[in-house]
Amino acid sequence: MELGRLGTPQDVLRALRTGERPFLLVGDWAGGGALAGADPVPNGELWVGVLGFGLGAEIERLPPPPRRPVPRPLTEGARYDHWLRMDGDGAWTFEGDPQRLAGVRERLATIPERRPWRLRGMEPAPPGHDGHRWAVADAVRRIAEGELFQASLCLRLEGELEGDPLDAFADASERLRPAMGAFVTAADGGAVLSFSPELFLRREGRRVWSSPIKGTAPGDSDPELLRRSAKDAAEHVMIVDLMRNDLGRVARYGTVSADPEPEVQAHPGLWHLVSTVRAELRDDADDRALVRAAFPPGSVTGAPKVQALHVIHALEGTGREAYTGAIGFASPDLGLQLNVAIRTVEVAPDGRAWLGCGGGIVADSDPDAELREALGKARPLVQALGGTVAAPAPWRRRRVPPLLAGPRPDPAAGRLETVRVLDGEPQHVDRHLRRLGRPDLEARVRAAAAAAGPGLHRLRIVGETIEVTPEGDAPLWIPPLPAVCIPGGLGPHKWADRRPLTEHRLVVDADGAVLETTRASVWLVEGATLVTPPTDGRILPGITRERILECGGLLGREVRVEPLDLDRYDRADAVLLTSAIRIVTAVGEAGAALAAELRSAATAPSWTA
Repeated sequence: MELGRLGTPQDVLRALRTGERPFLLVGDWAGGGALAGADPVPNGELWVGVLGFGLGAEIERLPPPPRRPVPRPLTEGARYDHWLRMDGDGAWTFEGDPQRLAGVRERLATIPERRPWRLRGMEPAPPGHDGHRWAVADAVRRIAEGELFQASLCLRLEGELEGDPLDAFADASERLRPAMGAFVTAADGGAVLSFSPELFLRREGRRVWSSPIKGTAPGDSDPELLRRSAKDAAEHVMIVDLMRNDLGRVARYGTVSADPEPEVQAHPGLWHLVSTVRAELRDDADDRALVRAAFPPGSVTGAPKVQALHVIHALEGTGREAYTGAIGFASPDLGLQLNVAIRTVEVAPDGRAWLGCGGGIVADSDPDAELREALGKARPLVQALGGTVAAPAPWRRRRVPPLLAGPRPDPAAGRLETVRVLDGEPQHVDRHLRRLGRPDLEARVRAAAAAAGPGLHRLRIVGETIEVTPEGDAPLWIPPLPAVCIPGGLGPHKWADRRPLTEHRLVVDADGAVLETTRASVWLVEGATLVTPPTDGRILPGITRERILECGGLLGREVRVEPLDLDRYDRADAVLLTSAIRIVTAVGEAGAALAAELRSAATAPSWTA
C-alpha cells in the first residue's frame, strides 16, 4: 500500500513511539532508505533485532569474557507482521497485515514532537586509556611472536542518557546520516542506537555480499594519505581475505570475489577504506548457516578470527554486548541484512549508557596512535549526542604483572557467597544476601547455620545449594603473594567457578591498579591509616571491608578509599587482607599484630551487628 511522502524516517519513528518496541533502520536498508515499525507479534514475518558479540561463543569454543558491567541478552529482537518501508526517493509504503493499516495511519497523522534528552559522561571504563594502551602493546608483542596477524581491540566509554533513547537516536541520526543506522528497543525497555557505517551481510535471493571497513583516518586529513598508508592497507587486506574465507564456507564454488582495490569513503568525521566481497550461496545454505559462517564480523575481530577472539577475551577490560555484533532484519521476502554494530550506543533501562570504540592492531601499531584513533571514531557520535570525548592524558607506565595463566572464571557457573557462622549464628547475613541478590534465602541460611552447632563454620551458597562445613583457625599472616594481571579485574561478584583462582594471587589491572586478591580485599597500612581500593566495578565489595570502613574510628585508625598501584603496595608499612571467614590476615609478619587486633574487634557487638 503506497502512502506517499510521510516525512523523514526520524519523523516516522517519533510517530511510532506510542507503539510497543518501535524500531527504525535508516540509511541503505532493503534496497531503499528505511524500514520502520512497532507492535511485534509472536509469528511475524519480519524479524528485527540485535545479535550480540557474545553470540560468537555459541559458534566457537572460547574462554569466558571479561567482566560485563551491564550484561545484556545474546540476542534481542522481535517479529513484526507489518512495517513501513521508504524507497530511495523518499516515498513510503505499508507492508504486511492490512488490518494494521488503520492504526498506523492514525499514528502517522499526529505531528511528531521533539522531546528533550541529554547524554552525560562518556568517560572510559576501567582500566581506561592506560589499560587500552597496555592491551595494544601486548597484542603487538603477540603478533611479533607469531600468535596471530591482527586483533581488533576496543575500550568502553560509559555515561548516562537522560530522556528517551528514541529521541536521542532520531535527533542524532538526522545529523550523522549513518549508512547503516538502527534503533532497536529491547523487551525490558533498554535500547540500542547504532550509527554504523558498515554492512556486515546482505542477502537477496542466493546472492550475498559484505562490505568490510578497515583503515581509518581523520576527516580533516588528505584521503590520499589513507590510500597510501601501508599499515591501513595491511589491516584491510587481511580482513578482506578473512571475509572471502568466511563466505566461502557457504558459497558455491568459484563464486567468491572481492573488489581489486578498496574505496576511500567519507563518513562522519572520518575517512575509511571499504571493499565489497560477493558470493552466491549454495542451495543448502540458509540465513542461519550464513550468519554462523561469518559471525562475529571479521573487521571487528582480527585474523585468524578464532585466535583473535581468544586475544580479545584475554586483553580487554570489559566484555562486549551489542557492540561489534550485528543489527538488522531477516524476512522471507526482503532477505537478510545486518550491519556491523560499531558507532553504537547501548542504553540500559535505568539510563546507563555505553559506547565501544577501537581498531585493528597490526605489527607496527603504536599504542598512543591506536588510542587516538579509537577515540576519534567515538568523537563525532558523542558530539552528535551532545557529549564530549576528552583527549587522553599521557601514558602513566605503571608496573603490570604477567597475565593470569588460563581463562577467567566462567560466570555461567553462577555466583558464590560465603558466610561466616559463629556458634550457629550467621554473621552479617543480610549484607551477604543483598550482595548475592537473594534475600529470599534468609530463612534457609539461618536454619542451616543453627544446625551447624557451636564453633566456627563456613556457609557456602551456590544457586539453591547451601552447604556448611567446619572452619579451622586461620593464620594471622601468610607469605607474600605473587601478582597477576586480570584486565578489568574479577568484577563485583564472587564466581562459583574457582578453577582459575585456586592459587592465592594479588590481582592487578592492565592500568597498574592494585585491586584485590583472588580471595580477599586488600588494605595498605600507612602509619595510622588503612587504605583500600575503590569499588568501581572491578572488585568484590567485601562485607568485612565494608564494616572496617564503617567502624574505622572504633579501631582508632583513619580509613580511606584511594587508587593503589604496585609501587605504593611495596612501600606500605604492612598489607592486610580481609574476608568474611578469616576476617583479617596480614601479608608478611609486619602486620600480624594489627591483624590480631582487628580480629579481636570483630567479636564485639558493634562489629557483628
